[in-house]
Amino acid sequence: MRLAHKRKSKLPPRYETAHKNMKILVASHLEPSAIRQLQQRYDVICAFDQPTADLSSLIGDREVLVFRSGVKITRALMDCAPELKLLVRAGCGLDNLDCEYVRKRGIVLRRISEPAAQAVAEMALALMFALARNIRQADAMLRHGQWAKEALEGHLLAGKVLGIVGAGNIGSRLGVLASTMGMEPIGCIADSTAAVVQNLRDKGITVADFHTVLATADFVSVHVPLNDSTRNLINGRALSLMKEGSYLINLARGGVVDETALYAALAGRLCGAALDVHEHEGQGQISPLAQLSNVVLTPHIGASTVETQQQIGVRVVEIIEAFVQQSEHQSEHQSEQQSMTMARREASINVTAGTLSDAMVRI
Repeated sequence: MRLAHKRKSKLPPRYETAHKNMKILVASHLEPSAIRQLQQRYDVICAFDQPTADLSSLIGDREVLVFRSGVKITRALMDCAPELKLLVRAGCGLDNLDCEYVRKRGIVLRRISEPAAQAVAEMALALMFALARNIRQADAMLRHGQWAKEALEGHLLAGKVLGIVGAGNIGSRLGVLASTMGMEPIGCIADSTAAVVQNLRDKGITVADFHTVLATADFVSVHVPLNDSTRNLINGRALSLMKEGSYLINLARGGVVDETALYAALAGRLCGAALDVHEHEGQGQISPLAQLSNVVLTPHIGASTVETQQQIGVRVVEIIEAFVQQSEHQSEHQSEQQSMTMARREASINVTAGTLSDAMVRI
């Protein structure tokens, strides 16, 4: 009965205090309501837009780190945090994280990819509309009093082939959206197992190899992670395979597209391009592509919708709470094991003492 009562009892004060005071560093912008919830329950430091050098002075005693794409999470930074147990990536890309070191340290990593996927897919469709209908040029000209209706004839999306480089979570959503517009989606994917291929076909997306996608599409939209195999994937050779008069859209990572090669292609083969991600990002950076009138540039806002950020904030709180509860369960289990071990030791000592006493009596 005492054991059953122990399981229902509260944690020892040292465990309650440890988890109530879970130390969290939020290194990137997060929905304000999520920040407030975390601050009510845990020890939270917010360090938005801090350079890595400053983060290293803040992360020392932190157990949880919440971050986005704008922050480099290096081995050197994590070495400054001996208590680090959980990384929460408020998004999906991991090109700014030393994943091998995370595995080596045994740090738990949680990504939040679902909320952003729909927003990025919709953004890709929006950029295609902007390119096809010359929306950027039309807006700029009209602001200068030019009523250039005849010069701004565009193209329909309906009936065009959409090539999706990386038909995964985001790319496949874009394919479904494009289908509703009357486009014909064709995509390539790295892990093209039979099940994945069938799933894409069920969504109306034709599966082909990389070169076929480039050569067939009127619009090519890039949705792959940045790693050693995808860096400069869209290079001069790849761009030369694209159809004359086609368009390129990049919402993946800046390093996936060779922007120097793209600049050259936009002066000839390609009709236009739209980039939400860039080789060099941040305040004060001006892309060389900004000189071209057939380019649309946006500041990495693919996932920047009110609804998406609210959903990400909710998920961050849920992930941290689940981690704390799991830690509490493990601590309670360890505490019970320690108590049972101590009880067995005490029993063993009592038995030994009794035996010795009997022996002494007999003597």
